Amino acid sequence: MYMELPPAIKTRNGDSKDYILKLLANLYGQKQAGQVWNQYMVYKLRKIGFQQSFIDKCVFYRDNIIFIVYVDDGLFFGSDDDTLSLIIKKLRDSSLNIEDQGHPADYVGVNISKTRDGTYEFSQRALIDAIIDDVIIGDLYTKPVPAKVTLQLHAFQDSPKFQGNFNYRSAVGKLNYLSQTTQPDIMYAVHQVAKYSANPRQEHGEAIVHIAKYLKATRHIGFASSQTLPKASNVTATPILQVIGTRSSQRMTLALRNLGADGSSFMQPAPSFGPPSCSHKIRSP
Repeated sequence: MYMELPPAIKTRNGDSKDYILKLLANLYGQKQAGQVWNQYMVYKLRKIGFQQSFIDKCVFYRDNIIFIVYVDDGLFFGSDDDTLSLIIKKLRDSSLNIEDQGHPADYVGVNISKTRDGTYEFSQRALIDAIIDDVIIGDLYTKPVPAKVTLQLHAFQDSPKFQGNFNYRSAVGKLNYLSQTTQPDIMYAVHQVAKYSANPRQEHGEAIVHIAKYLKATRHIGFASSQTLPKASNVTATPILQVIGTRSSQRMTLALRNLGADGSSFMQPAPSFGPPSCSHKIRSP
């Protein structure tokens, strides 16, 4: 990449009319910066033996260690702290400037806690409270379900346009992130209101308020990852997720899937490792 000389900067033999600069290192803020950083990180991880997932490019594994990354924040999962510490040391020795923050208490807005039996619990109460503060103005009522069962949302072209006291698209964005991390029970309701973000009507705004009232009643509920995994083959990961709180009997099983060109589904072959018993959070300054 090349750039013009900044104003008032001159070289020995000329100025910006005669010379340009060639960048020798990545600059923060450039549109290529994210891609350059990702390529550099993937190169370093592969150099110490990590393989990148075919399905999710943010997931890497080596032997019994899993590494997930979001921009410059990452989580290592493994069976013991010594192995994880050794891997982090190898990354540092490969010229990656990273900070070991120990066992994670939060990651990209998700609160993480580990119980005595080794179960990891995940929740996002801060985000839920932010949504409630944005959407519900002094209303103490709550809802038992995330959407009205008697109303099917559609365009409502004859209804008044949405003129609520909150930003519709901002609320949808927060709800969408929440539904895809720790609150999958609101996913359908969020999908319905998201479809009308370009031209929301009064009914669509009321649907968002309904979701917020449901979250107010269930803000203490998240999910937990159990140490006990079912026997499985040809899957990248099959964690058992147990809902925390009053719905402790509910369970969901997740697996990373993809569709082939002919519409058939396939799963990525899994490395041989059991459920992680420890984890480390790292950050690149």
